[in-house]
Amino acid sequence: MNGRGSGGGGGGEEEMEEDGGGGAQGAGNKERVVLMWGYLPGASPQRSSLLGPVPVRLPPAAAAPGGDGWRDVCGGGCGFAMAISESGKLLTWGSADDMGQSYVTAGKHEETPEAFPLPSGVAIVRADAGWAHCVAITDEGDVYTWGWKECVPAGRVVGDQSSVGTMEKDERQIAMATDQVSPRSQVSRTSSGAASGPSESRGTDDSAKRRRLSSAKHGPESSTSSDESLSAPPCVVTFNTGVKIVAVAAGGRHTLALSDLGQVWGWGYGGEGQLGLGSRIRTVSSPHPVPCIESALYSKDRPSAMKGNKTAEGHISKVMGSCVRAIACGGRHSAVVTDSGALLTFGWGLYGQCGQGNTEDVLSPTCVSSILGIKMQDVAAGLWHTVCTSVDGDVYSFGGNQFGQLGTGSDQAETVPKLVDATSLENKNARSVSCGARHSAIITDEGEVFCWGWNKYGQLGLGDSMDRNVPCSVPVDTYHPLNVSCGWWHTLVLAESPT
Repeated sequence: MNGRGSGGGGGGEEEMEEDGGGGAQGAGNKERVVLMWGYLPGASPQRSSLLGPVPVRLPPAAAAPGGDGWRDVCGGGCGFAMAISESGKLLTWGSADDMGQSYVTAGKHEETPEAFPLPSGVAIVRADAGWAHCVAITDEGDVYTWGWKECVPAGRVVGDQSSVGTMEKDERQIAMATDQVSPRSQVSRTSSGAASGPSESRGTDDSAKRRRLSSAKHGPESSTSSDESLSAPPCVVTFNTGVKIVAVAAGGRHTLALSDLGQVWGWGYGGEGQLGLGSRIRTVSSPHPVPCIESALYSKDRPSAMKGNKTAEGHISKVMGSCVRAIACGGRHSAVVTDSGALLTFGWGLYGQCGQGNTEDVLSPTCVSSILGIKMQDVAAGLWHTVCTSVDGDVYSFGGNQFGQLGTGSDQAETVPKLVDATSLENKNARSVSCGARHSAIITDEGEVFCWGWNKYGQLGLGDSMDRNVPCSVPVDTYHPLNVSCGWWHTLVLAESPT
């Protein structure tokens, strides 16, 4: 969510450490810094929320002359933040209590960023975090994941091997207590090429909606199940031979990965269709290919005028594209952008976050037809909402809007994409987008940061804790923002220092 509670309070803008931030030399010999605002529960209880941008300090060894620096920001999850150093270390900081980071089995995650304990020699180039799990890609194309056990597939465990015996015992207990399904062994193929599993279950629409609404109130931002609190150490995710992963996205309890050929893979929890496998399969225990283009082309939800019309179907095939270029995971839904700029969504739809004009769950990747003529470039997803940007720099949003996270000037939910037509964005072109649990952020071509939505913990960086329902410019002094990535209750920006 980039993944996207209680705790914290009002307060001013305090630096993460008294002696400020650290950075690396970027383009034109400008130092790179990471700015943060919002709240990381448990990092330093005596401090309050950061209501405005504050430089994050590098670890002492990295900040020394000739040391490491910042490469990119990765947002983080519930109460913890992540960024990547120039040398490829995954630096993490934030909560070490039961607000989320306890599900991660290694790392102190205190106020000062520290390198997450991965094998020596591993260099991370991309990473993302869900509610309480993380996924990262190395420069050699390996994928590591750890955290909430339900989100971590079977794989080669790395690091402290002393916990392996306990892990295996926990896995057996979970397997007996849940409907865990291995897609390679128990998933059958449907005529459309989508996958269906034995754990698919459907009740009446009303009872299903009540169940989903109830679970939304209590999760994934709360955990009462002892099984759900079990965590797994870092492991290497196994893909088919020849598959090279170039991007990853982590949701509430599911993960997507994108290969260099534009194929999407998914694993984790899929009860609302967020894995795009055509069913309500509970748990996918190993990476499974998600038939994005195929499902969108042959979906029963495609426009009726296209069905049986070869000319129209040929046109829709061209418009739909041939592969995926961007992926995003929300709390319980997913979105992808194809090489032709089409937006496909799947998963939980109770708040309209799939953009299909209704509040039904979408079990297979389905084209958001209302914007099919507009070429999309990027997409991000929050707990209950989705935000995408077009190649022309326009911003569109849809889904839940309880805190103004759609930026449309109201608190009305939208079941189809709506242009964020705010005066603050007039003549502005968005180039980077990210979503927290209930807030959104973009960076423009000119390097301006705009945030909107929930602001209880200062995650909008505007100096107060008032929610905003339109994009508002974040004052970043003389820093030049390069990228933005939201955690659940905080926001990170990679920027260049003016000197």
